[in-house]
Amino acid sequence: MMISGFFRYGVWQNFFRAWKSGYSGNLEGEGFTLGGVYVIGAGRQGVLLEHREKEFGDKVSLPSVLEAAEKIKPQAS
Repeated sequence: MMISGFFRYGVWQNFFRAWKSGYSGNLEGEGFTLGGVYVIGAGRQGVLLEHREKEFGDKVSLPSVLEAAEKIKPQAS
């Protein structure tokens, strides 16, 4: 995203939402890497949830993470 991410409206919305809720974070690191969340099942179950940030501060839905985690089947030993 580099510099273009700085000018996106959604990025500023996410920044002010985090700032209002008291989140300060840190300024360490390169700052241009978007994150993601994966829920991976046991054995051959594979990826049950994949969420990649499309812009800075793009959060994953907690209910979708919990729903995916509930689908994990224990692997027989």
